[in-house]
Amino acid sequence: MHYTKRDLEKHIREEHTASPFAQYLKEIVYGGNDGIVTTFAVVAGFAGASAGVQLGSLGYITVILFGLANLFADGTSMGLGNLLAARSEQDRYKKEEAKERHEIQNNTEMEKAESIVLLKEKGFTQDQANTLVAIYSQNEDYWADFMMRYELGISNPFGENPVYTALATFIAFLFFGSIPLIPYLIDPSSTQAFTHAVGATIGALLLLGLLRWKVTGESMIRSIGETILIGGISASVAYIVGIFFRV
Repeated sequence: MHYTKRDLEKHIREEHTASPFAQYLKEIVYGGNDGIVTTFAVVAGFAGASAGVQLGSLGYITVILFGLANLFADGTSMGLGNLLAARSEQDRYKKEEAKERHEIQNNTEMEKAESIVLLKEKGFTQDQANTLVAIYSQNEDYWADFMMRYELGISNPFGENPVYTALATFIAFLFFGSIPLIPYLIDPSSTQAFTHAVGATIGALLLLGLLRWKVTGESMIRSIGETILIGGISASVAYIVGIFFRV
């Protein structure tokens, strides 16, 4: 069957173009989960520490203030930390790539021998490996990328924009992390605020699990179950620690 250029472009656009959620899924899940857990940790720790004590409006306002402060401070820290980590990985890649290019240009035969070994480890025969290396040696950029990926085990990190990954982490942290605080923002004087916060936290973890399931297409039970289990364990630890500091 003959495919036109338009057919090929349409296929690539429909089948191989990732949505923003899929492209930044790691950052969304990481930032969202941490936002939910760390914000709820403030609420749960406070609830645990004040269990059995009648709180006034000032006490609930304290929860909101500490929760919001934690939300923005930790969200900013995580976003900037992600930015620095991504930039560091790119700097490391450039350094190692420069070494590989130097070896390719100045110790070509040794690099060819190493490439043949790597290809044979991937299941190619000696003749196939020789042919492929002869082709790779005609394209230094691809050859360097091949050696980085399969000799050093370092993938090219320049496909991601560090600023966008940092923003994705920050926004996910704020969005999901604000959910456990909603009951306190709606009715801070309610004696059931913490109970509602627990429900809101479970709902936030459920939403994050559903998003993970929708993007990855893996088992719904696994996506939601793992997300709620990991978040629930962390939240429970925060509550238990608060009990030890009960007022």
